[in-house]
Amino acid sequence: MVDACMRSLIATGWINFRMRAMLISHATFGLGLHWVEPALHLARLFTDFEPGIHYPQVQMQAGATGTNALRVYNPIKQAEDNDPSGEFVANWVPELTVLPLEWRAKPWALPESLRQRFGFQPGEHYPIPNDFECEARHWKKMLYELRRTPDAREASQAIVGKLASQRRPPARRTKSKTRQSSAAFAV
Repeated sequence: MVDACMRSLIATGWINFRMRAMLISHATFGLGLHWVEPALHLARLFTDFEPGIHYPQVQMQAGATGTNALRVYNPIKQAEDNDPSGEFVANWVPELTVLPLEWRAKPWALPESLRQRFGFQPGEHYPIPNDFECEARHWKKMLYELRRTPDAREASQAIVGKLASQRRPPARRTKSKTRQSSAAFAV
Protein backbone atom coordinates (compact mmCIF):
# COMPACT_ATOMS: atom_id res chain seq x y z
CA MET A 1 0.00 0.00 0.00
CA VAL A 2 2.87 2.38 0.73
CA ASP A 3 4.39 1.75 -2.70
CA ALA A 4 1.01 2.08 -4.41
CA CYS A 5 0.32 5.39 -2.67
CA MET A 6 3.74 6.81 -3.52
CA ARG A 7 3.51 5.73 -7.15
CA SER A 8 0.00 7.17 -7.41
CA LEU A 9 1.09 10.41 -5.76
CA ILE A 10 4.10 10.78 -8.05
CA ALA A 11 1.88 10.21 -11.11
CA THR A 12 -1.13 12.30 -10.07
CA GLY A 13 0.03 14.74 -7.38
CA TRP A 14 -2.76 13.75 -5.02
CA ILE A 15 -3.81 11.06 -2.52
CA ASN A 16 -6.50 11.16 0.14
CA PHE A 17 -5.98 12.20 3.76
CA ARG A 18 -5.81 8.69 5.25
CA MET A 19 -3.11 7.65 2.80
CA ARG A 20 -1.16 10.85 3.48
CA ALA A 21 -1.33 10.06 7.19
CA MET A 22 -0.25 6.48 6.54
CA LEU A 23 2.77 7.63 4.52
CA ILE A 24 3.97 9.91 7.32
CA SER A 25 3.25 7.22 9.90
CA HIS A 26 5.24 4.69 7.89
CA ALA A 27 8.13 7.10 7.34
CA THR A 28 8.40 8.01 11.02
CA PHE A 29 7.25 4.89 12.88
CA GLY A 30 8.12 2.26 10.28
CA LEU A 31 11.40 3.64 8.98
CA GLY A 32 12.41 5.80 11.95
CA LEU A 33 12.86 8.95 9.87
CA HIS A 34 12.58 12.42 11.36
CA TRP A 35 9.34 14.00 10.11
CA VAL A 36 11.04 16.92 8.29
CA GLU A 37 12.48 15.09 5.26
CA PRO A 38 9.31 13.10 4.46
CA ALA A 39 7.29 16.30 4.91
CA LEU A 40 9.46 18.17 2.42
CA HIS A 41 9.37 15.31 -0.08
CA LEU A 42 5.57 15.05 0.09
CA ALA A 43 5.19 18.85 -0.09
CA ARG A 44 7.02 18.81 -3.42
CA LEU A 45 4.65 16.16 -4.77
CA PHE A 46 1.24 17.45 -3.63
CA THR A 47 -0.56 19.57 -6.21
CA ASP A 48 -2.77 20.87 -3.38
CA PHE A 49 0.14 21.64 -1.02
CA GLU A 50 -0.81 24.20 1.62
CA PRO A 51 1.91 24.68 4.26
CA GLY A 52 -0.50 25.81 6.98
CA ILE A 53 -2.32 22.51 6.74
CA HIS A 54 0.50 20.20 5.65
CA TYR A 55 3.11 20.81 8.34
CA PRO A 56 0.81 20.70 11.40
CA GLN A 57 -0.77 17.50 10.04
CA VAL A 58 2.63 15.93 9.40
CA GLN A 59 3.81 16.84 12.89
CA MET A 60 0.64 15.44 14.44
CA GLN A 61 0.83 12.18 12.43
CA ALA A 62 4.52 11.85 13.34
CA GLY A 63 3.77 12.27 17.05
CA ALA A 64 5.88 15.43 17.19
CA THR A 65 3.31 17.81 18.69
CA GLY A 66 3.59 16.37 22.17
CA THR A 67 -0.09 16.94 22.83
CA ASN A 68 -1.90 14.37 20.70
CA ALA A 69 -2.17 10.61 20.92
CA LEU A 70 0.23 8.76 18.65
CA ARG A 71 -1.37 7.78 15.37
CA VAL A 72 0.31 4.75 13.87
CA TYR A 73 -1.22 3.52 10.64
CA ASN A 74 -0.38 -0.08 9.76
CA PRO A 75 -0.01 -0.26 5.95
CA ILE A 76 -1.30 -3.84 5.84
CA LYS A 77 -4.45 -2.92 7.77
CA GLN A 78 -4.91 0.15 5.58
CA ALA A 79 -4.69 -2.01 2.46
CA GLU A 80 -7.16 -4.53 3.89
CA ASP A 81 -9.60 -1.81 5.03
CA ASN A 82 -9.30 0.63 2.12
CA ASP A 83 -8.41 -1.63 -0.80
CA PRO A 84 -10.01 -4.98 0.04
CA SER A 85 -10.17 -5.98 -3.62
CA GLY A 86 -6.49 -5.17 -4.14
CA GLU A 87 -7.35 -3.11 -7.23
CA PHE A 88 -5.57 0.07 -6.13
CA VAL A 89 -2.40 -1.84 -5.27
CA ALA A 90 -2.60 -3.84 -8.50
CA ASN A 91 -3.05 -0.65 -10.54
CA TRP A 92 0.02 1.06 -9.07
CA VAL A 93 2.19 -1.96 -8.30
CA PRO A 94 1.61 -4.13 -11.38
CA GLU A 95 4.33 -6.60 -10.39
CA LEU A 96 1.84 -7.89 -7.79
CA THR A 97 -1.01 -8.61 -10.22
CA VAL A 98 0.11 -12.24 -10.57
CA LEU A 99 -0.91 -12.77 -6.93
CA PRO A 100 -4.38 -13.54 -5.61
CA LEU A 101 -6.12 -10.44 -4.19
CA GLU A 102 -5.66 -11.47 -0.57
CA TRP A 103 -1.85 -11.55 -0.93
CA ARG A 104 -1.32 -8.19 -2.63
CA ALA A 105 -1.18 -6.32 0.68
CA LYS A 106 1.53 -8.62 2.04
CA PRO A 107 3.30 -10.43 -0.81
CA TRP A 108 6.35 -11.24 1.35
CA ALA A 109 4.13 -13.54 3.49
CA LEU A 110 3.05 -15.67 0.52
CA PRO A 111 3.32 -19.37 1.48
CA GLU A 112 5.92 -21.43 -0.32
CA SER A 113 3.27 -23.53 -2.10
CA LEU A 114 1.73 -20.39 -3.61
CA ARG A 115 5.14 -18.93 -4.48
CA GLN A 116 5.76 -21.90 -6.74
CA ARG A 117 2.22 -21.90 -8.12
CA PHE A 118 2.32 -18.21 -9.11
CA GLY A 119 6.02 -18.02 -9.96
CA PHE A 120 6.55 -15.29 -7.42
CA GLN A 121 9.53 -15.08 -5.11
CA PRO A 122 9.52 -12.28 -2.47
CA GLY A 123 12.84 -10.47 -2.51
CA GLU A 124 13.32 -11.33 -6.17
CA HIS A 125 10.07 -10.19 -7.83
CA TYR A 126 9.20 -7.66 -5.16
CA PRO A 127 11.34 -6.31 -2.29
CA ILE A 128 10.78 -7.58 1.22
CA PRO A 129 9.92 -4.56 3.40
CA ASN A 130 11.09 -3.89 6.91
CA ASP A 131 8.99 -5.32 9.75
CA PHE A 132 6.64 -2.37 10.19
CA GLU A 133 4.95 -3.69 13.31
CA CYS A 134 8.27 -4.31 15.09
CA GLU A 135 9.61 -0.89 14.10
CA ALA A 136 6.37 0.84 15.11
CA ARG A 137 6.47 -0.82 18.55
CA HIS A 138 10.05 0.40 19.01
CA TRP A 139 9.34 4.02 18.06
CA LYS A 140 6.05 4.18 19.98
CA LYS A 141 7.77 2.86 23.12
CA MET A 142 10.55 5.41 22.76
CA LEU A 143 8.13 8.31 22.23
CA TYR A 144 5.88 7.30 25.11
CA GLU A 145 8.92 7.06 27.40
CA LEU A 146 10.07 10.48 26.24
CA ARG A 147 6.61 11.96 26.81
CA ARG A 148 6.67 10.71 30.42
CA THR A 149 9.74 12.78 31.32
CA PRO A 150 9.13 15.90 33.44
CA ASP A 151 10.58 18.18 30.73
CA ALA A 152 8.27 16.75 28.07
CA ARG A 153 5.21 17.01 30.32
CA GLU A 154 6.08 20.61 31.15
CA ALA A 155 6.56 21.47 27.47
CA SER A 156 3.27 19.78 26.56
CA GLN A 157 1.39 21.72 29.25
CA ALA A 158 2.97 24.97 28.01
CA ILE A 159 1.78 24.23 24.47
CA VAL A 160 -1.72 23.41 25.65
CA GLY A 161 -1.80 26.50 27.86
CA LYS A 162 -0.71 28.74 25.02
CA LEU A 163 -2.56 27.27 22.06
CA ALA A 164 -5.56 25.31 23.29
CA SER A 165 -9.00 26.87 23.23
CA GLN A 166 -9.98 28.45 26.48
CA ARG A 167 -13.53 27.84 27.57
CA ARG A 168 -15.34 31.11 27.88
CA PRO A 169 -18.96 31.55 28.76
CA PRO A 170 -21.02 32.70 25.78
CA ALA A 171 -21.56 36.45 25.66
CA ARG A 172 -25.04 37.53 26.58
CA ARG A 173 -26.75 39.30 23.75
CA THR A 174 -29.42 41.89 24.26
CA LYS A 175 -32.19 42.44 21.79
CA SER A 176 -30.76 45.79 20.70
CA LYS A 177 -27.31 44.29 20.00
CA THR A 178 -28.90 41.48 18.01
CA ARG A 179 -30.90 43.93 15.92
CA GLN A 180 -27.83 46.12 15.34
CA SER A 181 -25.66 43.22 14.24
CA SER A 182 -28.42 41.84 12.03
CA ALA A 183 -28.88 45.23 10.42
CA ALA A 184 -25.17 45.44 9.65
CA PHE A 185 -25.48 42.35 7.44
CA ALA A 186 -28.64 43.42 5.66
CA VAL A 187 -28.20 44.24 1.98
